[in-house]
Amino acid sequence: MGRKNNGGLPRHLLVLRTSAMGDVAMLPHALRPLLAAYPDLKVTVATQKLFRPFFEGLRVEILEVDTKGVHHSLRGMWRLAAEARRLGVDAVADVHDVLRSQAFRLSMRLHGIPTAHIDKDRAGKRRFIRCGGRDMKPLRHTVLRYCDTFRRLGFVFEDPAPAEHRPLENPFGEKQGRWVGFAPFSAHRGKTYPEAQSRELVRLLSARFDRVFIHSGGGAERAFAEEMERTFPNVTALSGKVRLAGEMALVSNLDCVVAMDSLVMHLGALVGTPVVSVWGATHPGLGFLGYGVPEEGIVQADFDCRPCSVFGSKPCRYGDWRCLTAITPESVAERVERLVARRS
Repeated sequence: MGRKNNGGLPRHLLVLRTSAMGDVAMLPHALRPLLAAYPDLKVTVATQKLFRPFFEGLRVEILEVDTKGVHHSLRGMWRLAAEARRLGVDAVADVHDVLRSQAFRLSMRLHGIPTAHIDKDRAGKRRFIRCGGRDMKPLRHTVLRYCDTFRRLGFVFEDPAPAEHRPLENPFGEKQGRWVGFAPFSAHRGKTYPEAQSRELVRLLSARFDRVFIHSGGGAERAFAEEMERTFPNVTALSGKVRLAGEMALVSNLDCVVAMDSLVMHLGALVGTPVVSVWGATHPGLGFLGYGVPEEGIVQADFDCRPCSVFGSKPCRYGDWRCLTAITPESVAERVERLVARRS
């Protein structure tokens, strides 16, 4: 589709998404084709300061949202709307659609500024969970739902292609040999690879690849990663060594990254690095798979009880998290080998 001028369309679009990290990391996929189709369109993304690295290289400006401070309350979102109007915003795409973003939209509409918001299809997700996804097509991907939101404001453009591989400056110096990453953790137990299996997978990866990087948060996650670093000489714990921008840059230099239904999966998709995506209580058919991750990158076990929730936050009805324990470290390591070999 050729380039367009804006004509009677909005000239300054504000796109609002303040959390969660993985959902914000999917937004650049939707912005790429919009910006390519409308070179005269000005886009401001309203999001947290922490998420700036996701948008590096895109022709967008960032309006920082302080979700724990001045913009925390509904009154704060009205204040943010006033800031947006001072910037000359003439349309809003709310790709979050929570109570605070609804307050923001209301304020903008009261001042005559058109808005559109994402259709999350909550009913479709409930149906998918009830039937375990059986006899159902995968739900529309979140990235495409973002695109649909822009289209409701009158924009016309093609769905985005998967991101091309773009290696960034490597924070760990010159790469020698084959490097892989492993991100076993998530905010919820139903999306976290069990510790004993994680240890074995680290052992297998360290034996097959030249360097293995463990992605983690703090606390117990960091303790696990540092234990693996002490145990295996070619394993590096990332916690405390790089910030988000550095972690994203490292992922862009990996031959493959193993991740759960979590941020690191989306980082890999964002920079075009092959991803082995491991799924437990949640399901890739619910629309949150890393954008462009192919079928061969998905590892999951078939149980009638999964998916049990959209976000993996519910306790296991059997108490044993069988959806995760059934995924062997050997099967994951073999999938990594296959993707790395195909890339070579």
